[in-house]
Amino acid sequence: MEPSELKRSKDSPNLDESTRRLSFPDEVLERVLSLLKSHRDRSSVSLVCKDWYNAERWSRTHVFIGNCYSVSPEIVARRFPKIRSVTLKGKPRFSDFNLVPENWGADIHAWLVVFAAKYPFLEELRLKRMAISDESLEFLAVSFPNFKALSLLSCDGFSTNGLAAIATHCKNLTELDIQENGIDDKGGSWLSCFPESFTSLEVLNFANLSSDINFDALERLVGRCKSMRVLKLNRSVSLEQLQRLLVNAPQLAELGTGSFSEELTFRQCVELESALSNCKNMHTLSGLWDAKGIYLPALYPVCTHLTFLNLSYAALRSDELAKLLAHCPRLKRLWVLDTVEDKGLEAVGMNCPLLEELRVFPADLFDEEIIHGVTEAGFVAVSFGCPRLHYVLYFCCQMTNAAVATIVQNCPDFTHFRLCIMNPGQPDHITNEPMDEAFGAVVKTCTKLQRLSVSGRLTDLTFEYIGRYAKNLETLSVAFAGSSDWGMQCVMGGCSKLRKLEIRDCPFGNAALLSGLEKYESMRSLWMSACNVTMNGCRLLAREMPRLNVEVMKEDGSDDSQADKVYVYRSIAGPRRDAPPSVLTL
Repeated sequence: MEPSELKRSKDSPNLDESTRRLSFPDEVLERVLSLLKSHRDRSSVSLVCKDWYNAERWSRTHVFIGNCYSVSPEIVARRFPKIRSVTLKGKPRFSDFNLVPENWGADIHAWLVVFAAKYPFLEELRLKRMAISDESLEFLAVSFPNFKALSLLSCDGFSTNGLAAIATHCKNLTELDIQENGIDDKGGSWLSCFPESFTSLEVLNFANLSSDINFDALERLVGRCKSMRVLKLNRSVSLEQLQRLLVNAPQLAELGTGSFSEELTFRQCVELESALSNCKNMHTLSGLWDAKGIYLPALYPVCTHLTFLNLSYAALRSDELAKLLAHCPRLKRLWVLDTVEDKGLEAVGMNCPLLEELRVFPADLFDEEIIHGVTEAGFVAVSFGCPRLHYVLYFCCQMTNAAVATIVQNCPDFTHFRLCIMNPGQPDHITNEPMDEAFGAVVKTCTKLQRLSVSGRLTDLTFEYIGRYAKNLETLSVAFAGSSDWGMQCVMGGCSKLRKLEIRDCPFGNAALLSGLEKYESMRSLWMSACNVTMNGCRLLAREMPRLNVEVMKEDGSDDSQADKVYVYRSIAGPRRDAPPSVLTL
């Protein structure tokens, strides 16, 4: 719910009267509103009039909260009395890069206590970058008798003991999705905690757990759960074990394999290929840990129907990728490592005409002397063969302005353009010019652009282009870029739909920070670290905008006058009360 929407509803005094003449019975209105799935649409509907506000309030069963400190659980419970599903995000995204102090906050427990009192009928909880302890998981497991779905993405603070509590007590569980978490893995015995009578599981993802699992318990569980459609395994599961699981679960639509490097006999290869070929509904494939090219042909039978292929754990060579993609004519999403090199991306352009999303990750993010990897040539090749491409995350070792201009000319419908040139401040490697014209071409050509990540040597001209042309931009990420405060001022003055701004290691100072005074209340958050912002600048922002939470994270030994890391966000709950000593709330 945006402040501008609140203002619009207050400026329409006759809206209630005109709406009453066309009023629907409450039951009809609630039924119509229940068909709206977008949380933004529902928020807009609630501003039309008091009747629609109440109808939306009572008919809403799912709530999305993009920042756990933007509102309190008590406020949520008062506003929406019938919530069954909650999606909640916690720490800033830069916590993924260890830029947020340990014990920063975002603990789920206070929310669970309120939910247990107000929403005993809660069925789904989806958390991202939240802290959740084993005690909280056990509390969750015993407090909601009809609980069905738990998704934890980039969360921390818990162990496999907490998963054991979920498996033991959640008798109606349909989804357990554990992704990229900082989990204390105490072994795979938690899988044996599912009761032998338990048969409801539809989604099971434990791909990022590191220890060996109790395979016998897993095999029995998969065999019992005939409605299972998503199964993502960790690397401890062998190819021979994978084959046994697939025999019991031919109905799978999404599969994440375990290790794909075990030595197999000819007979085992045939049995694996046969098991995979029986999976007629499969559209998503991932895992393939340590994949060996000799076993990739076993995948060919399922490749025909794949729409998503995630190879981010498989360091394939270009020839191996090319052979695999020749069997994937329907692919819409592809994630690969840069070990495929430009030749591999040429194969993408030749074989994947329906591709909409491409992510190329570095095999070694900290390798400063990249011998192989991908360049502008691979990206250009993809753009020529994949005209539907609209989402890209591309880690590369070099880029040129001309290449980016060609790419967006070939694919003008980009909504997400995230380019990471891994050497900070690197210019166009042919002309040695800044990369300003590259991102100028992106924002001029891609009018639907919603998310942009910029990199390379950039002057304020890049940000002038962004402010002038990126009118639909919602999220902007900036690192090691810009010349002066003017760059950020251009963005704040021109990007009317901006919701998230993430900045690190840039020359922006107090003038840049304060240029967003009138904008921050309509944004979700601002992050600035290793910039030229001072404590006085942050204090002035907090004084001028009392409805914002302005938090400064101080590092040991840092200059008292400097604001090392600044996190600004709107909140209707006021300053948080659980900040550690390293976080100052102004």
